[in-house]
Amino acid sequence: MTFIIGGARSGKSAHAETLATALPPPWAYIATAEAYDDEMRERIGQHRSRRGKGWATIDAPLDLAGALAALPDGQPVLIDCLTLWLTNHMLANHDLEAECRRLADVLSRPRGPWFVVSNEVGQGIVPDNALARRFRDAAGRLNQQIAAVADTVLLMVAGLPLKVK
Repeated sequence: MTFIIGGARSGKSAHAETLATALPPPWAYIATAEAYDDEMRERIGQHRSRRGKGWATIDAPLDLAGALAALPDGQPVLIDCLTLWLTNHMLANHDLEAECRRLADVLSRPRGPWFVVSNEVGQGIVPDNALARRFRDAAGRLNQQIAAVADTVLLMVAGLPLKVK
């Protein structure tokens, strides 16, 4: 499992797509985003159009572990992204620690080449409100859990991958 982390617009998704498409298709793209507004619908559309043929898109805004379990062994999988998945669970008022543990457990046993994308949100200023601080802290803990079970960790900076693990 390859964990690809970086800031906004650092090239995470595009690099993950490049890594996945270096392998034979079919490729699975597990999307965690939900389109609540026009701007998000446009972002999702851009991602879909960039991927092209050979990709099967699976929407899994909450049950990411279940979506992974349903895939055949050996299929290249790109999960984009963990911070949106975490946001969905926060908005649903789910037990974040339990959900993160469940996901980390599944990701610790990949059944093929899996590429997992997440945002690094802890390098900026301390947020000015409790909800944003709670999200930043939960994302940091989740990223640490996933990095610990990943075979490879790449940090994306300005479109360039830096191997961390």
